[in-house]
Amino acid sequence: MNIFTKTDIGLVRTENQDNVWGEMLTENACAAVLCDGMGGESEGGLASKLAVDLISERIKQNFSEKMSRNSVRNLLITSVVAANSVVWDTAKMHAHEVMGTTCVACIVFGGTAYIVNVGDSRGYHLFADADNECIRQITKDHSHVRELVDRGEITEEQARNHPKRNKITRAIGAESDVTPDYFELPLGRDDMILLCSDGLSAYGDDMDLLDICFDSVSEECCDNLIRYANENGGHDNVSVALLIP
Repeated sequence: MNIFTKTDIGLVRTENQDNVWGEMLTENACAAVLCDGMGGESEGGLASKLAVDLISERIKQNFSEKMSRNSVRNLLITSVVAANSVVWDTAKMHAHEVMGTTCVACIVFGGTAYIVNVGDSRGYHLFADADNECIRQITKDHSHVRELVDRGEITEEQARNHPKRNKITRAIGAESDVTPDYFELPLGRDDMILLCSDGLSAYGDDMDLLDICFDSVSEECCDNLIRYANENGGHDNVSVALLIP
C-alpha cells in the first residue's frame, strides 16, 4: 500500500489556494484530503488549509482498523461537517463575504475505498477489466454545468467549454450547513484511487489521466499528472493524491 500527493501553483495564478494531505494511517490503511479554495486568493487559501488541517487531524486521531464500515463513513462525514463550521465561523469573524473550499477525502483499508466530496474536486477509480485499463469518476460534481447536463440541457462535451463551468453549487464554508456526498467501493488488485482538483480535471482528458497513472512509476505519477496539467496551459492550481491499495 502506498500514497503519493503533490500540489502546484500552475502557470497563471499568483497564489496556490489548493491544499492536500496524504498519509499512511497504519500498515494496512491510508488516507488523503484534497481541498481547492474559493473566494479570493487569501480567503480561498485559508479556507482550504483550515479544512485540510481539521479533517486530516480528525482522521488521524480517530481512525482504527477495528472500525466498522458505518463508523468510517461517520468519521468522514462528521469531519467534513466540522470543517464547514470552522470555515463558516472564520468567514463571519473576519467579515469575509465569500470564503469556502471544495473537498474530496478518502480512506482506503480492508480492500475498500471510503470517499466523501463537496464541490467539484474529484475522485476517480482506476482499474483493469480483463485486458482493458479503465477510469471511472466516483464523485459527482456539485456544479452548475453538471446540473445542466443532468437535465439534458447541454452535452458532456458542451459542459467542458461552458462559460460557467467553474461555478460550483456546494462548498465547505459557503453555508452554515453542508451535506457531503458519500461513496464506498471495493478495490481489486492493482486498482488505484486518484483525487484531484479541477486544475487537472477541467483542462485534460480522463483517458490521458488513465494512461499517465498506468504508464508511470508510482513515485513519479503525481509529478507527471501536474506536468500534464501545466502542458495544457496551467490555468489553475493543480493538486493530486494517488492511493494505491
